[in-house]
Amino acid sequence: MTPSLIHIHELSKAYQRGEQCIPVLEGVNLDVAAGEFVALMGPSGSGKSTLLNLIAGIDKPSSGRIEIAGVDIATLSEGELADWRAVNVGFIFQFYNLMPVLTAFENVELPLLLTRLSRSERKRHVQAALERVSLADRIDHYPNELSGGQQQRVAIARAIVSDPTLIVADEPTGDLDRVTGGEVLDLLEQLNRELGKTIVMVTHDPKAAARARRLIHLEKGELVPDDATTVP
Repeated sequence: MTPSLIHIHELSKAYQRGEQCIPVLEGVNLDVAAGEFVALMGPSGSGKSTLLNLIAGIDKPSSGRIEIAGVDIATLSEGELADWRAVNVGFIFQFYNLMPVLTAFENVELPLLLTRLSRSERKRHVQAALERVSLADRIDHYPNELSGGQQQRVAIARAIVSDPTLIVADEPTGDLDRVTGGEVLDLLEQLNRELGKTIVMVTHDPKAAARARRLIHLEKGELVPDDATTVP
């Protein structure tokens, strides 16, 4: 049996607004094996993006444990968490989050600037990542010179350039038409099946979720019993 890469135990998250405490997640327990492609679905306000942010180390839980590859990231300081994210997590966002003044190459290189790689090593990693997403011929183009689908592929190259343990994707096809979104999902499937990348994706689109190998539902901050079958 493949060991868990993500182990979540009794995880809760609430936000304080003035004197009001607003619970978002309550007592979540979840295990995700290394190499899984998981889709998180649920209505607006169900807590799926909050759970994704907690898994990615962007936010901290109010209580509970969240272990990634054996590290309880809830116990890390802000500096330790930033260092951990730089090595272990690749991010893909709905609106790409590319720097408009940087070329495709420079956008993909950004996570590597936090590492000790030499300039030549960074160049080799960036070129390999852009080749993986079929954008080697757009290496010197700026975001406004690329289509939406191409910009998302640059964002995916940026997410994988440091060979992270985990890829988190928040509505990665939400700003794309169906054909282009399908191409992005094809790429995510390739990363999962060919490179063995563990992917956790938030989506509202059932057709996007169907590309994952496991589907998890959230309702009002709690996991709905998982009755989905795992795709071989």
